[in-house]
Amino acid sequence: MSEFLVSLLGERLVNSEKADVDVQSLGAKLSLVGLFFGCSLNAPCKQFNGSLCEFYTRFKKASEHKDKLEIVFISSDQDQKHWQDFLQEMPWPALPFKDRHKKMKLWNKYKVTSVPSLVFVDATTGKVVCRNGLLVVRDDPKGLEFPWGPKPFAEVVAGPLLRNNRQTTDSTSLEGHYVGVYFSAHWCPPCRSLTRVLVESYQTVKEAGQKFEIVFVSADRSEESFKQYFSEMPWLAIPYSDEARRSRLNRLYGIQGIPTLILLDSEGHMISRQGRVEVLNDPECRLFPWHPRPVLELSESNAVQLHEGPCLVLFVDAEEEGELEPAKELIQPIAEKIMAKYKAKEEEMPLLFFVAGEDDMSDSLRDYTNLPEAAPLLTILDMSARAKYVRDVEEITPAEVEQFVNDFLAEKLKPEPI
Repeated sequence: MSEFLVSLLGERLVNSEKADVDVQSLGAKLSLVGLFFGCSLNAPCKQFNGSLCEFYTRFKKASEHKDKLEIVFISSDQDQKHWQDFLQEMPWPALPFKDRHKKMKLWNKYKVTSVPSLVFVDATTGKVVCRNGLLVVRDDPKGLEFPWGPKPFAEVVAGPLLRNNRQTTDSTSLEGHYVGVYFSAHWCPPCRSLTRVLVESYQTVKEAGQKFEIVFVSADRSEESFKQYFSEMPWLAIPYSDEARRSRLNRLYGIQGIPTLILLDSEGHMISRQGRVEVLNDPECRLFPWHPRPVLELSESNAVQLHEGPCLVLFVDAEEEGELEPAKELIQPIAEKIMAKYKAKEEEMPLLFFVAGEDDMSDSLRDYTNLPEAAPLLTILDMSARAKYVRDVEEITPAEVEQFVNDFLAEKLKPEPI
């Protein structure tokens, strides 16, 4: 266990007294690590830190599992004094301020997109146990549900579901169906835009005879808003009054923002967290049930994924539909290999794969990342780390792409700033 934690966190952490903490000394009984991603200048982070301190202190004093949990602070602070002052308020250790490379690796590995964020991971494997630790702290203040591991969807969703005609059905009616778990709210403009598209997609899939259902999990601020919004939806919903069940579903899927559409297969296993992108990219629903594709064509609707972690982008000279196919075929083998490898490990892809032609979206991305106008151009872009990697070769071959990817994953490439 200690060897893995060293590879994940490094050999040394630091505590509020500026003393080094040997990672191997965290304890043989340790089974769960809470990675607290935050920033001293962020008001919600400061507020959550107070709640987490109370939770941690209570857990360490009273829980029978007190030796099995540790928290580690992963800061995005740019000022060392601010970081040090914030650390003074914490009874747990932190990643050293200067270890920016390790911090960015953790942000990317666990797909953290906002702060505060608390991700519980297995101390022996690094696999995610619970993405939304903020809800754990809120909903289980005494830590009675430790270690907060995922439960089957059927168990978490169990109970009555609403239809917009005020009738109810039991969650068992979802058995044997593909399911979209839709986290949304009326106050959120992108949510309302997606809902309009999703209604059409839902009807198209149902008319094709597919067993498909959507369950709306509201983040509305009042029951009145929920009722108004749900009246536009032809699918099912968790009752607004059932806050506990809504919260458990948020926790189960580690929801960090809305709108989010989680896609599940007929056995309740996750197909994709990117249902929003899949639906927007496939208005005719030809690719239902929207299994992840190894290589995507860059578009306005999926460009948001560029900010979720490192992405390989192959820029080519293509303006017409269909001209991107040779480029996709070029990088498809390595993308499929990476996807299969990490699926077998039950881990998320460390790299997404895109091809980009000549259009406004590609031009904007080149301008933003200060890339040359050359085509073809093989790049890896890491927006969160504001870093890019460019392979400048005369001919791009599958072997060249695979070597580029392997060198990146092995951290052999030198980044250029974006």
